[in-house]
Amino acid sequence: MAASTSIRINQDLYDQAKQDALTEHRTIAGQIEFWARVGRAALDNPDLPVSFVAESLASLAEPREQALPFVPRSKRG
Repeated sequence: MAASTSIRINQDLYDQAKQDALTEHRTIAGQIEFWARVGRAALDNPDLPVSFVAESLASLAEPREQALPFVPRSKRG
């Protein structure tokens, strides 16, 4: 089990995380961690759009057994 640490955050940020967590099927802590990972990756890769960073990180969390192989348009029938 991962260690946890308590932190203080602004109530408005907590409320937004709670709302987004419900939409994204995450815990509140999971939503805040996701935002932190997106922010860190966006700062490390300023040439990439934030939406691309967020979608890429979200896709990494999806179960691999549900993944479909990429088929380029030129190979489709």
